[in-house]
Amino acid sequence: MKFGVVVFPGSNCDRDMAWVTQGLLGQTTRMVWHEESDISDIDVMVVPGGFSYGDYLRCGAIARFSPVMKATIDHANRGKPVLGVCNGFQVLTEVGLLPGALMRNRDLHFICDRASLKVENNSSIWTREYQSGQVITVPIAHGEGCYYAEPDVIQQLEDQGQVLFRYCNPQGDANQGSNPNGSLNNIAGIRNQQGNVPRHDAPPRARRRRSHWGHRWFGGV
Repeated sequence: MKFGVVVFPGSNCDRDMAWVTQGLLGQTTRMVWHEESDISDIDVMVVPGGFSYGDYLRCGAIARFSPVMKATIDHANRGKPVLGVCNGFQVLTEVGLLPGALMRNRDLHFICDRASLKVENNSSIWTREYQSGQVITVPIAHGEGCYYAEPDVIQQLEDQGQVLFRYCNPQGDANQGSNPNGSLNNIAGIRNQQGNVPRHDAPPRARRRRSHWGHRWFGGV
């Protein structure tokens, strides 16, 4: 299994991600520069966190036009796995691989904290080593982590089991008090209909939880 980790100007978590895929998982990993268009040697593409192109205009808005993202779209359309974390999720929504968008946090403040997440769907290749209903704790650090989509899209995500993680309290209750950023339905992680493109919301900083996520976050890949 060979991982590709995208490197944009402004990325600052790409090396963290590679440390997980190569250092913890023991998988061959290649850093993929944003101007590259040939990723035929890659099995799993990862779009990591950071501030791609300085987050000018809005998060991920410029990165969507990079050659590597056009190649990543083709990669996903062939059924190959693509993972977006933090800014990577924002990029995946901008290119249309995942529905919805990320908006400014509800209270318009940058948040750096820890959050509880409830595992809503453990049938995905990305979550199947978790237990359904399990509560995990991850670091969060974001200013634009409020997930939004139109009501019909939210309903589809819920009906089709595309919600992977939901913000909750340590007891597993998802309510406004346990929602750090105002994300609709407390959504913290989703996947596409095919299941090969998940996103762990911009808030949960999976790379920084590498000792835990290194064995489970990529479970089943």
